[in-house]
Amino acid sequence: MARELWTVPNALSLGRLALIPVFVVVVFGARDDAAAAFILAGLGATDWLDGWIARRFNQVTTLGKVLDPAADRMLLGAAVASIIVTGAVPLWFGIITIVREALVSGAVVVLAALGAERIDVLWIGKAGTFGLMAAYPAFLLSDGTAGWQSPFHVLAWVFGIPGLALAWAAAVAYVGPARSALASRRRAVGPVRVPSQDTGAR
Repeated sequence: MARELWTVPNALSLGRLALIPVFVVVVFGARDDAAAAFILAGLGATDWLDGWIARRFNQVTTLGKVLDPAADRMLLGAAVASIIVTGAVPLWFGIITIVREALVSGAVVVLAALGAERIDVLWIGKAGTFGLMAAYPAFLLSDGTAGWQSPFHVLAWVFGIPGLALAWAAAVAYVGPARSALASRRRAVGPVRVPSQDTGAR
């Protein structure tokens, strides 16, 4: 278990989780959008990096398959909620992102509670997360009227629209594997037997 825990990809995922509060403090405490944007972009980059290291150096673990997407959802959720509050992202865009993350996270919890097998992350979902993790730092950097901020506004939409579309496409694509996982769980458990009651005279 210790060997599985202390891999480089898992350490990166744990680091991503640990730095979420730092991002929130920079947004609301320091009120430094540029610093927050660079922190968020750096944390988003570790999502790609830990996956590449895990595959390249054969460090794919069961823990990592759970920890990596959990860290992604927590980071994206905290980032989106924070940036909505600052007003740097259009409210409709932020809400659609939050609703998608809430649905997927809720489905994961329900499947786990029912004892279904864990569903592997789809590449389309990772692509959607990448697009959103590039878009939200750009929204932060574009929040203002300076001339240098205009390109970041364009960049935010260039990454944001495809990222959001891919994220929702992945959510729909998970429905099939989720149903299969539940069906497999039901077959493994078998039919529920109700104990017969003794109705004889006593």
